[in-house]
Amino acid sequence: MSGKPKSLAASFATVTTLFFTWGFITSVIDPLIPSVRAVFSLNYTESMLTQFAFFLAYGVVSLPAGLIVARLGYAGSIIFALLAMLAGCLFVPVATYFDTYALVLVALFVIAGGITILQVAANPLTAALGKPEGSHFRLTFSQAFNSLGTVIGPFFGTMVMLRGGVFTGAAGAGAAALAAGRTQSLRNIDTSFLIVAGLILLLTAFIWLSRRRLSDAAPPAGDQAKTSLASALRSPWAVFGAIAIFVYVGSEVSIASLMINFLHQKDVLGASLEQAGKLVSFYWLGAMVGRFGGSALLTRVAAHKLLSIVAVGAAALCLGVNQLHGPVVAAVVISIGLLNSIMFPTIFSLTLGRSMASTAATSGLLCFAIVGGAVLPMAAGLIADSAGLHAAYLVPMVGYLCIALFALGVGRAPITHPETAAVGLAH
Repeated sequence: MSGKPKSLAASFATVTTLFFTWGFITSVIDPLIPSVRAVFSLNYTESMLTQFAFFLAYGVVSLPAGLIVARLGYAGSIIFALLAMLAGCLFVPVATYFDTYALVLVALFVIAGGITILQVAANPLTAALGKPEGSHFRLTFSQAFNSLGTVIGPFFGTMVMLRGGVFTGAAGAGAAALAAGRTQSLRNIDTSFLIVAGLILLLTAFIWLSRRRLSDAAPPAGDQAKTSLASALRSPWAVFGAIAIFVYVGSEVSIASLMINFLHQKDVLGASLEQAGKLVSFYWLGAMVGRFGGSALLTRVAAHKLLSIVAVGAAALCLGVNQLHGPVVAAVVISIGLLNSIMFPTIFSLTLGRSMASTAATSGLLCFAIVGGAVLPMAAGLIADSAGLHAAYLVPMVGYLCIALFALGVGRAPITHPETAAVGLAH
């Protein structure tokens, strides 16, 4: 019997590395945006297609992902997801070799498709690897590593992609020098994704060697083929929760996606793109720190009340970004990450507790709603092109106000699933 807890602990530690991995890769897209914008001479809307391609995968792949988990089991699905992510990373150099932005977007879609399957498998697996009363701790602990990945990712991506090449700032350089700089920047993009591919390969090998232990420790995957989103769509609070997740992810991603170019502006910090890219890590660091502080606050403050407070606060900060200038506005935009920290898991748990549909169906709809990360950044990009980057932050402001309305309403709704009312999954 003593071997069982050790097996569960080892399996939990193994799965936690996956949370770090998808957080790291997702945040590497932030420095990729200004990189492809410069290399391919894109406007803000076109550069936001990187996030559109990436988060579109959640809308496309989240539905068959449950079938994959049911068919392959947890361990098999995780290995399949990692191989898909590896293939996407290795396709990036192919895309840059042909000098085609559209192929870069295809690669990002494949990577995100793998991450979607990884999330569908890893979130419930983490909750199940141990005693039921410890599920909240395990999810929170794994989310901390997910947040750690989002802190390190932008710093790594910036160091590789936003230095040298087209970012040397050599004014008046000849055509040959400009072409050489562009080629170097393309190779820097290749290098970043090849390094990520190497890390994924090592992780895949680790999971492969641990697959038997993981399979033994995991609960049955269940017949997820019978899970239908139709029942969730018939539940008003499941739909409202999905809308809240949609605008939250879209707002969070829009802010991070624009931040490097925003901090680069002369009326903000006038920082180099490399310096600005490193500062984005503090945005994600605020989210990581806030999750620990928020967890403590949630033991004293009702979840819907705290959610409404941070949502209104985030909306106010976005309005400040729209109106202010100089170093003050740089601090304001970075600090939004702190208020983001509890939103995703709190919206998730509040919705699960009040949905009339099954937990599986509601979770599926909420995971599908992450596609908001594809839609809102495009809207922000359109506004940035027409009215400037300050105006683009009105998009997440509206998103946070929608979340505040959800929080105010959900507090009056009866709890229908008390066993899931305090469970939040990692994003």
